[in-house]
Amino acid sequence: MKTAFTPVLAALLAVSSALLPAPAAAQGTTTVDGIVAVVDEDVILRSELGRAVANIEAQYASQPGQLPPRPVLERQVLDRLVLDRLQLNRARGSGVRISDGELAQAIESVASRNRMTGDQLRQRLAADGISYEEFRTGLREEMMIERMRQRYVQSRVQVSEAEVDQLLAVREIGGPEVRLANIIVALPDGATPDEVAAANKKAGDIKSLIERGEIDFAAAAIRYSDAQNALEGGEIGWRQLDAIPPALVGLIQQLQPGQVSEPVRGPGGFQLIQLVETRAQSVQTITEYNALGILVRTTPTVTSEAARAKIEELRARIVAGEDFGALAREHSDDTLSRGDGGDMGWFQVNAWGTAVGNQLMQLQDGQLSEAFQTDVGWHLIRRLGSRQQDVTEQNRRNQAREIIAQRKSEEEYERFLRQLRSEAYVESRLPAP
Repeated sequence: MKTAFTPVLAALLAVSSALLPAPAAAQGTTTVDGIVAVVDEDVILRSELGRAVANIEAQYASQPGQLPPRPVLERQVLDRLVLDRLQLNRARGSGVRISDGELAQAIESVASRNRMTGDQLRQRLAADGISYEEFRTGLREEMMIERMRQRYVQSRVQVSEAEVDQLLAVREIGGPEVRLANIIVALPDGATPDEVAAANKKAGDIKSLIERGEIDFAAAAIRYSDAQNALEGGEIGWRQLDAIPPALVGLIQQLQPGQVSEPVRGPGGFQLIQLVETRAQSVQTITEYNALGILVRTTPTVTSEAARAKIEELRARIVAGEDFGALAREHSDDTLSRGDGGDMGWFQVNAWGTAVGNQLMQLQDGQLSEAFQTDVGWHLIRRLGSRQQDVTEQNRRNQAREIIAQRKSEEEYERFLRQLRSEAYVESRLPAP
């Protein structure tokens, strides 16, 4: 039995890159190459579309009936490839680059999330007939698109403290989280009453199929949904209730995990919402440490050996009974703590760097460290204490800020994608349905 990939890798193998080859069995059905779409001055080939479609079909090899008819699936996948190509070309044109080092870290992360080593990932890709180099290319392109998206929204999305205060005043932040999926039956602008009725009936019929067990929700999303996340099985992901439009919160709260809502009319059509699962948000605390520190900085005129000799001398004087604070004021090169007698305040373990954090973890309260080196010089610290700090209020504000930023980012990027698509020359050469 094949081991199932996590959604991160499965999505990469199924949809993200048209360059990924299909498994050997699927390749045997590849048709003669040709152009299926013209995208500005670029083209999407029949072979690219075939590989992407074949990868999705391979994911559902044991349940082929869950997929829509081949022409519908091809059109869905082609729409995705067109949008990805437009984003990729824009990323390249705007100077987005992914270094080999960044790509290597991303591949390591993909392997780790799937509980694999790098070699095991290579073997799994080879077993599925996927070239490792083409996998790297596909992942690099995904990273380029994501980096462009981040740059685009970061330059346009700002969240003020007043907005955070306003959200906290009207919503209870920090409640349970829900994992959602959806299916959208789209309506055209200016839909007629008959079109509205037909879309509502279609959404209801889809819900009936799911409830009768004839198809699961994810497969129904792939087969019927008009949303951009259709090929991910309608997956929306984890959301706090605070991040969900208020009109839908009551509806979702009435659902049990696994249940599907009645069709809900929205701006773009009718929507079915599935509550996949829920989880309670636990109170979060952090461990903070208080310590005294002395730094003897290395410079072009102070060698590492000289700095170490000085810090060792200061340690010996402290052990002999001299006051740590007085020595820090006189000898420390750390301008942030020297005036306070080396007091570093309360901080999280790695706030002053991992080397300091590693030393803190090895010390008991009141204990003096050995001399240790970092990239700025030689150090000495005395751990004074530790405490568990409740950061609930801080987290509430951070969560509120993230909710606002996420909503603004999604709206802003959705507008960008619509504009990108409307400004592009796109000619589909697939046969009309």
